[in-house]
Amino acid sequence: MRRSSPSRSLQPRTQVGTMSPAIALAFLPLVVTLLVRYRHHFRLLVRSILLRSLRDCLSELRIEERAFSYVLTHALPGDPGHILTTLDHWSSHCEYLSHMGPAKGQILMRLVEEKAPACVLELGTYCAYSTLLIARALPAGSRLLTVEQDPRTAAVAEKLIRLAGFDERTVELIVGSSEEVIPRLRTQYQLSRADLVLLAHRPRCYLRDLQLLEAHALMPAGATVLADHVLFPGAPRFLQYAKSCGRYRCRLHHTGLPDFPAIKDGIAQLTYAGPG
Repeated sequence: MRRSSPSRSLQPRTQVGTMSPAIALAFLPLVVTLLVRYRHHFRLLVRSILLRSLRDCLSELRIEERAFSYVLTHALPGDPGHILTTLDHWSSHCEYLSHMGPAKGQILMRLVEEKAPACVLELGTYCAYSTLLIARALPAGSRLLTVEQDPRTAAVAEKLIRLAGFDERTVELIVGSSEEVIPRLRTQYQLSRADLVLLAHRPRCYLRDLQLLEAHALMPAGATVLADHVLFPGAPRFLQYAKSCGRYRCRLHHTGLPDFPAIKDGIAQLTYAGPG
């Protein structure tokens, strides 16, 4: 006699792609712990990426262009200090600008005043915040060359530099990638030596550009190299090279991100001993 198959209603159903409530609850403490521990990073992600992208789409302007419009209506022309304060206010109260900020800015200005460099090279102009910090601290007759890869960002930076009252003899803005510009600095831009170099563009490019500066003999013995964001997002290969190659004395200034002091960052200060 043929046995009848069990009724379909009696067979257990297998649900694919679902998680049992017990498993979900087991992960809940971990999720809460991560959210609490990295809440500042989450806020940074929301402000610097999600909200910025939304405003870019709605306004059809970049954040640097929106910041410049704010500076035009709130800052005093010809007063670099007031322009810097206005940019800080914009970043804190309007949109996060991802700029150097006042805490790191004090370190930079103090070193410029202490070293009194005849020529400064900045890689990564961005919104010209650090450019204005350097320019206002330079001794009379000194020169600053600043390099920005993005033409649209460079156009905004140029306006801010000139609005602050610095002419091309004091601050010259070069549009192009650092990798292409550095080999041409001596011949095309008459830069024979940079007494102070600020690396503020892309941390992954710091090591490459430092070695390019060495290869083209653009740094004299005793030159100072400052590198921003060496801890966040970080430049480990650059730091390892600077500490192990034997040509630099290294010091790390521990800071936090502007408006997010709980997120630890740092500025590396290197003193070049020469090619030997």
